[in-house]
Amino acid sequence: MNFWKTFGAAMLAVFIGITMFFLVLTLLGVSLVSSFDTQPPKVPAQSVLYIDLAEDIYDAPRVSSLGSLDMQTMTLVEPITILEALSAIELASTDNNIRGICIRQDGEGVVSAANCEELRRALETFKTSGKFVVAYDDIYTQSEYYLASVADTVILHPEGSLDWRGVGCNIIFFKGLIDKLNIDVEVFRPTSCRYKSAVEPYIMSKMSEANREQMLQLTNSMWATIVSDVAVSRNIAPERLMAIADNLEIALPEDALRCGMVDMLAYDDDLRALYEKLGVKRNAEGDINTISLGEYISINNTQLLHSAMNGDVEVSGNIPQVGIVYAEGEIVDGNYYMDDYIFGTALASDLRTARLDNKTKAVVVRVNSPGGSALASDIVWHEMKLLQQTKPVVISMGDMAASGGYYISVPADYIVANRLTITGSIGVFGVMFNLEETLRTKLGITFDSVGTSPTANGMLLTRPMTDKERSLINKGVDRIYDTFVSHVAEGRNLDKESVYTLAEGRVWSGSDAVSNGLADANGGFAEAISVAADMADLGDNFALVEYTLPPTPLEAWLESMGMLFARSCGIDYNKYGEDIISLLEKYPFLFTNSGIQTAVPYDINIQF
Repeated sequence: MNFWKTFGAAMLAVFIGITMFFLVLTLLGVSLVSSFDTQPPKVPAQSVLYIDLAEDIYDAPRVSSLGSLDMQTMTLVEPITILEALSAIELASTDNNIRGICIRQDGEGVVSAANCEELRRALETFKTSGKFVVAYDDIYTQSEYYLASVADTVILHPEGSLDWRGVGCNIIFFKGLIDKLNIDVEVFRPTSCRYKSAVEPYIMSKMSEANREQMLQLTNSMWATIVSDVAVSRNIAPERLMAIADNLEIALPEDALRCGMVDMLAYDDDLRALYEKLGVKRNAEGDINTISLGEYISINNTQLLHSAMNGDVEVSGNIPQVGIVYAEGEIVDGNYYMDDYIFGTALASDLRTARLDNKTKAVVVRVNSPGGSALASDIVWHEMKLLQQTKPVVISMGDMAASGGYYISVPADYIVANRLTITGSIGVFGVMFNLEETLRTKLGITFDSVGTSPTANGMLLTRPMTDKERSLINKGVDRIYDTFVSHVAEGRNLDKESVYTLAEGRVWSGSDAVSNGLADANGGFAEAISVAADMADLGDNFALVEYTLPPTPLEAWLESMGMLFARSCGIDYNKYGEDIISLLEKYPFLFTNSGIQTAVPYDINIQF
């Protein structure tokens, strides 16, 4: 009896799984078919472009080009890259169908601090076209307000709220838990790496004085950047903005209006009347035409990678190229591609492809990484060095280019960092855990072993380390730190002693990095591409080419399914197939094929 109950439950689970699998495939197929319009989509006349953050804005294209499934609409939502977003804003400034931009951040998408800074800078440039920028929201977080404050008119819901309190850093410490579990922790870091605080959560219950010092310096620098930008846009003295935050003066919407942080309190409907005052005409249905940033990017897919940088749209003939290579995520060992991870051998291969491409005259590497494997970082560093010896290389730093992320950046000819970039952290560490007592006392598990030597079984988590093993790790840590410092000294044209004073594992903001010589200029992606083109003497006659990945086998199969759906519906795939290609292959221009760590594992909790 129990057998048939179990068998029946198992068969039911299999049936449900198969049903769900085919349901997902059907939804994907319907989504693909829906991409075939009898007429190519166009931007309606008299439109307002909405920056609604319906999608996440990433530094690099996603490895999976299928996008994510929106469970509410059961449609595929393509992710957006910061380069696409910047290019779209630039294109909109000259698009006669776009009358202005509304910053309406009511979506669930995420944008990092540095990318928020880049979007803000792009919107400042957009305003010089004479077109309007307005902002509206029910609730402004600090990051949302930082972006919205660039608008000509900032509007808040009459019962909404605005958060303005400063920049903070929160770090979780595990020492109390580790002590309760009887776990022994051994930490390895050079004595001069006092700021390399990655190990502190395991051995301390609060910040060290050195870590507190660097975190306070970092948050103060970032807060100064945010305040200075908002001060200029809102015409409020920086000291006044800091006082508003210190005293938590904004409790009600009326407080935000009184303090000059917003221009009016109004409902969403009132925006339409404002648009009319700004010269936008209503459509035949009596409403205002709006288009989201994601929709605008999709419609203008073939132009966006070039418009902001004045390059040519088509990659053909002998047009010189500026190559774009992405390094986003934690640095790990191996030769693979996965979102939010940089596999050292795979990234080195992309760099090698760019180096050997004769049409590519300069390369911009977009780095957004907290670091990771020291070995993988050095593999990438070596290929970066070879690339730099062949053609100009410019680094564009995103939200974070620290530790291993900085290690791979230093061979470049020029480093451009956003002011809100977190960088530096020149240092190294190692951590080993001993779970012998934990397993014995908590779970009753013990271990025993034999071998040809005391360490024949390797460094295990189930026994204490030997003195020789400790010596081995210490030698490795000291060697990597000295190598790291030497690479920085060579790449940044500094003497080693100067680098040691900037190193010690200390993190810096992008603005401080320019002041101390770890970066060359503050700016974003567009500025880095401009520098690369100038270094290669390309002028405006160049094309941008992203070194990205081909579709996965699953994506290729879905593409073929889309062709079958199209044919069954009587659609000319040769004519409209580009719609599916843009869905499955975001970039049609070019496709290429616990150790010692240099990493920054803690998060900066930016409350702006």
